[in-house]
Amino acid sequence: MEKEKIERINALARKKKAEGLTEEELREQAELRAEYIKEFRAQFGSVLENTVIQYPDGSRTALPDRKKKK
Repeated sequence: MEKEKIERINALARKKKAEGLTEEELREQAELRAEYIKEFRAQFGSVLENTVIQYPDGSRTALPDRKKKK
């Protein structure tokens, strides 16, 4: 996500706390947050796919595929 969008999310959060938001700003905030969460989940999923568990004996096991559980 672009730095400008993250800064806008933070600016809207500060404004909401200080004085409140208009309906348009509330919609914008919701859209930006949804986009941020979507990108965060995708990145986190990538991290999990490349994570392995290393046991004290030195053996390694990849995490189970999280997509197959659903």
